Amino acid sequence: MTRAQLIAALIAALVALAVLELVRRRRLSEDFSLLWVLATLGATMLAFWGGLLTGITHLLGAKYETSTIFFFGILFVLVVLLYYAVKLTALIQEVRRLAQEAALLRLKLEEREGEDPSERPGRSA
Repeated sequence: MTRAQLIAALIAALVALAVLELVRRRRLSEDFSLLWVLATLGATMLAFWGGLLTGITHLLGAKYETSTIFFFGILFVLVVLLYYAVKLTALIQEVRRLAQEAALLRLKLEEREGEDPSERPGRSA
């Protein structure tokens, strides 16, 4: 085992332990942890199977193996950004729906109390 492989194994183990600890403390949900575990496994495979990185580099038509590593790093960041954008969109839609529901419930409550909603302070008619 080369020094670079040993360092890669140590970093992969630390990342995997950090992800598991964050999941255990409920600071990271399971669906996000899957992405990080897969990335750690991929990096570990590339670190220990030297021919794999060389083969992928030639397959992509890149000249240097570092270019392949950067390519996959950027690809990983783009996947994470897309995933967060999808989650954020769903949360925005849920907040909008809940705000509308709360406004309708507030209006029904005010109508039951016999209060005209336009007469409340801070509201304009």
